[in-house]
Amino acid sequence: MRETDRLEEALEALWDLRSDKLRIATPLGLGKPNRLLNALYAKFRDQASATPKRLEVFTALSLDPPTPGSDLERRFLEPFLDRHFGKDYPRLEFVEDLKKGRVPEHIRIHEFYAQAGAYLGKTMAQRDYVSLNYTHVARALKERGLDALVQLVARHPDDPTRFSLSCNSDLTLDVNDLFTEKPLFKIAVVHPDLPFLGGDAEVGADFFDLVYTPPGPQPELFALPLNSLDPVDHLIGFHASRLVRDGGTLQVGIGSLSDALVASLLWRQRANATYSAAAAEVPPPPVPVHEGTFAEGLYGTSEMMMDGFMHLRQAGILKREICDLDEKRRRYMHAAFFLGSKDFYSWLRTLSGADYEGLSMTRVSKVNDLYDANEWALRRQRKHARFFNTCMKVSLLGGAMSDTLNDGQVVSGIGGQYNFVAMSHELKDAHSVLLLRSVRTHKGRRESNITTDLRHLSIPRHLRDLVVTEYGIANLKGKSDEECIQALIHIADAEFQDELAAWGIANKKLSSQYRVPEAARANTPTQLRSFVEKHRAHFQDEPFGTSFTPVENRLKPALLKLREASPLARLRYVWRGIGAPDFAEEIHRLELASPSGWDERFTQWAVRGALK
Repeated sequence: MRETDRLEEALEALWDLRSDKLRIATPLGLGKPNRLLNALYAKFRDQASATPKRLEVFTALSLDPPTPGSDLERRFLEPFLDRHFGKDYPRLEFVEDLKKGRVPEHIRIHEFYAQAGAYLGKTMAQRDYVSLNYTHVARALKERGLDALVQLVARHPDDPTRFSLSCNSDLTLDVNDLFTEKPLFKIAVVHPDLPFLGGDAEVGADFFDLVYTPPGPQPELFALPLNSLDPVDHLIGFHASRLVRDGGTLQVGIGSLSDALVASLLWRQRANATYSAAAAEVPPPPVPVHEGTFAEGLYGTSEMMMDGFMHLRQAGILKREICDLDEKRRRYMHAAFFLGSKDFYSWLRTLSGADYEGLSMTRVSKVNDLYDANEWALRRQRKHARFFNTCMKVSLLGGAMSDTLNDGQVVSGIGGQYNFVAMSHELKDAHSVLLLRSVRTHKGRRESNITTDLRHLSIPRHLRDLVVTEYGIANLKGKSDEECIQALIHIADAEFQDELAAWGIANKKLSSQYRVPEAARANTPTQLRSFVEKHRAHFQDEPFGTSFTPVENRLKPALLKLREASPLARLRYVWRGIGAPDFAEEIHRLELASPSGWDERFTQWAVRGALK
C-alpha cells in the first residue's frame, strides 16, 4: 500500500491501469469519492484523440441534490440546498451529463439502482441501466472484467493502520473475494466525517493499493433531509406495525412509509395503552397481529441501515442479539450499507460500548440471502422475520411493480427487494410485507395503485404475501386468484372498488355474485383523515424533526399543490390568491414580495392562493 495527499497521483494511478479501456466500480450511495470521480470523468471526457481511451463506470444510487425544475422551485430550493448540503458540495458531473444527454459515447455509466425517478426519459441512463439483484452484482462485475474499485473510507483516529469500509461494506467485500486470480486495484479515499464502524467493515491497510487523504476541509457527507409524514403514510405505518412480532427480525428500507412504520413501533412501545385502543378501532386484519411492547426486542438484518434503526435502538426495541458465527460476536444489527440524516451520522460516530460492539456492517451476500456456510444458523437467527419493502403498484393477481413502468422506463431498480421477498418464503414464520399507497394523484386526477394492467413485475405473483395500504392488510400468501382479488379490493380506495371487481368478473377470476363488503366501502380519504385527527398526538407531521424552517414547512404543501396542478387548477389558485392574505413571511422567503413583472406577480398570487 502507498499513500498520497495528491489528487493527481490517485488520478494517474487509475489512468495508467489500462491503455484502451478502464473499468471501475464505485459504491452505491454514500461511499463515492465525488471529487476523484469528477476528475477521472473529466479526464476521459475531454480527450482530444480521435480514438479516445474508453471508460466504464459500474455503480448505483448516485446521490444528487435536487435540481430546481422551474423558477418557483429555484426560489424555494437554492437557499435550502446551500444550507443543507453546503455550498461546496461536489455534484457528480456524470450524473448531470446523464440527465442532459451529453455523456460521450466512449464513456458508459452502468447503474443497477437509481434515485427514484431521476433518469425517467433520460436516454443514456435508460440504455445503460443493468437489472440485477443486489446479491448478483459482485458476480456481474467479475464477468465484466473490473480493473479498479474506488471508495470513501474512515480511518481510525488512534491507529492509522486501521480502516473501515464504513457506509459501504456491501459489495466491496464480495467483489474482493471474487478477484483472487486477477488483481483488482483498490483506492481508498479517506473522509474525516465517515463513522469508523467495525465488524466485517474493518480492514487493514494492506486491503488497499493506494490510500488518498485529501488535504484541507472536505465537503459534507450527503445527508438525507428528514421526511414529513402525511395521513396516508401514518396509516400504512400503523397497520404495518401490528405485523411485527416481539422477538422477531426486522428489515426495512428508506422513505416516508418506512419512517411511518418506525413511528408507530415507537408509539406501540412508549404508549401501549393508547396504541392498543387505536388498533381496536380498525377492522380486524386477516392475519395474526401483535400489539404488545417489545420485551425480548428485535434483531435487525437489513441491507440498508437508516435513521429508523437508530430510533429503535434508542427506544430499547432493537435489542435482540444473535451470535454471529463468522465474527464470533453477539450482534443486534447486521447491515450492508447505511444512508441517512446528519443526526444519524453523528449518532454512528459517537457509538460506544454495547451500541458499537453489537452493530456489524457486513457484505450484502450475508444479509440479503441464506446461501452461506452457516445457512442453518442464519435460519434460526432470522426467526419471525418481517421484511418490509415499498412498491408503486400491485396487480389484482398479486404481482408488484416496484421499479419499472409499463413502457419499460426504469424508475429505480430492483435492488435487494426480490432477495428479501424470496427469502421470506424460505424462512419459517416469515412474511414479506409490501407497503403501498392505494392511490396516486397524477395531473390532478386520482388513480388506483391496485390495478389490472402491469406489464413489468418486480415481484411475480407466485411470491405474493402481505400487502398493506392505508386501508388495511391483505393476506395473499397461498391464496387462490379469487381470494387474492377480493383481499386487494378490500384494501383499495372505495372510488375504484367497483371497477376492480368488474375486471375480475369479466375475466372469470371472480364470481358474478361477488359484492364489495359494506365495511370496505368506508375506504375513503375522509374516513382516513378522521382516524388520523383523532390520534393526532401520535400521528405527527414531523415525528423525527425537520430539516426545513417553519416558513419552509408551510410553503412545501402549497408548492406541491402548484406542481401537481393542471393549467386550469393553477389559474384557480391565481384567482384565489388575488384576494388572499399577504402571507408575508412565505412570500418574502421566495423573494416575491416586490414582483418585477407580470410573471412574478402571477406566481405570487398562485402561491398565496395555494397557501390560503
